[in-house]
Amino acid sequence: MTYKIGSVGEFMTWTKQVIRDPSIAEDAPKRWFDSEETALQSNTDGFSAEALVKLLSPDNLAVLQVINREKPESMRRLAELTGRKGSNLSRTLKKFEKAGIIKFAAGPGRMRMPLLVASRIRLEIDLTGPASAVTMVSTDPTPFTI
Repeated sequence: MTYKIGSVGEFMTWTKQVIRDPSIAEDAPKRWFDSEETALQSNTDGFSAEALVKLLSPDNLAVLQVINREKPESMRRLAELTGRKGSNLSRTLKKFEKAGIIKFAAGPGRMRMPLLVASRIRLEIDLTGPASAVTMVSTDPTPFTI
């Protein structure tokens, strides 16, 4: 997570500078916190509860089942097996990778092979935290690897 630590006064000063010259904000972090402790507690890189529900839809769970059962050697083969468009499938797999559910291994040539690394997860939802952040933890005694 990229963020900046600073006081409200420092943030206000920076905001006024950005109003005068927007180019200084191009590479600046989008998240600001008053302390390192607050930043660590925020878990802003986590999934929202809504995003997680969408990610774990029946169609997406079916993709994980195909990966587990068929062990496709490429994203293209997985698209054929699931009947999903490559671009749509790629976005879904990137989200699964961010969540720690799959990883990619080098396949033949330049192909990327999706591998299931967690067959079970435990969800922890902070109902009062920022954006109801969700933490996912693999409950496999040993991560499921292929």
